[in-house]
Amino acid sequence: MAGYTHHNKVRLVHGGHEYFSRLKDLIDRARTTIHLQTYIFTEDETGRMVANALMDAARRQVSVFVLLDGYASQDLSKPFIRELKQSGVRFRWFWPLFRSRHFYLGRRMHHKILVTDASYGLTGGVNISDKYNDIGDAKGWLDWGIYVEGEAALRLHVICNDMWRKAYWKTGVNADVIPWMPGITAGEECMVRVRRNDWVQRKAEISRSYLQMFRYASHRITIMSSYFLPGELFRRKMAQASKRGVKIRIIMGAVSDVKVARLAERYMYRWLFRNGIEIYEYQETVLHGKIAVYDGLWATVGSYNVNRISAYASVELNLDVRNKAFAGGVQEELDAIIRKHCVRVTPESFFSHNNLWHKILQRLAYQLIRVLFFLFTFYFRQENELSAVTRPHKPRSSRGRAAGAVNRP
Repeated sequence: MAGYTHHNKVRLVHGGHEYFSRLKDLIDRARTTIHLQTYIFTEDETGRMVANALMDAARRQVSVFVLLDGYASQDLSKPFIRELKQSGVRFRWFWPLFRSRHFYLGRRMHHKILVTDASYGLTGGVNISDKYNDIGDAKGWLDWGIYVEGEAALRLHVICNDMWRKAYWKTGVNADVIPWMPGITAGEECMVRVRRNDWVQRKAEISRSYLQMFRYASHRITIMSSYFLPGELFRRKMAQASKRGVKIRIIMGAVSDVKVARLAERYMYRWLFRNGIEIYEYQETVLHGKIAVYDGLWATVGSYNVNRISAYASVELNLDVRNKAFAGGVQEELDAIIRKHCVRVTPESFFSHNNLWHKILQRLAYQLIRVLFFLFTFYFRQENELSAVTRPHKPRSSRGRAAGAVNRP
């Protein structure tokens, strides 16, 4: 099982209050190091709560490193950042090649990671903002995290170290020395692998995990995804799995924070219907989760959206878990959400509420999204394809072919 570590303990974490309670507890219990890297950090009640916990940790001599995406978190005020730094928090931006208030060019650091003492990790799709938290009577957006102890957490620590160092592009300034603490051995045995997408490092591991899922699933696949706009290869593999009898269910949101993306998704419904794929729309809040499971054997949780931006232009991170107890629990959670909080969209119900005008609007949105994805990812796709062509080819031995199960997700 390539890339998996065995000495891990994992727990699925619901977004909202459960996620932020776990995050704060990890920060409060940290003894040596904290790495926080996220896409959106907002200066609101949730952001202030997390910032206060980080500053308290820095004051008790924990080495705290915060790396934020320079586009998505640019609304943080200078006094807020100055307060972090004055408390002892080491703070940096992850910059795209070019950014403005409403546009960026280059990589987004879209992953969300907290890792403490190189031993305890929390990752997923949850940003630091009130939108993702349960504040008063307002329910946070539907999202997921995954808590991990052991070898996979140590791997997260190494990744955060690497991202922290490489994000600092100024010359003439010494890099901060990052204390090191070996990760602990978890008391449980669970197969976990860290998967990343990052075109600069020629990594498309999460994309491959999804494609492997379509290849190896034999009974059913459930995918929850915001901004679900898969590319051609993803659609082809999904259709092939459906044709051989795999039951595929897609959970999307009835409402979205990006309205043009929601229109484009609905244009995709026609293709999903033609290929026998079930569609469910979540009704409660905005759906922001990114999670998938197959056959109650394997699950993936993280920041990866099923679209070209995540596939080719963003820094993404997921954890793949090959464990019946964990995957079975994920399947039960998604089954319950479908049963209690979703409405199934059938061809009959869809076409009864979508006339020719709706189809035109949806197609225009879909084509607009395709053009934007093309502009954002053309260079990155070319680089990935060139890398694949020029990478030295190693012939597979007969022994390697016999061990094909090694590539199972």
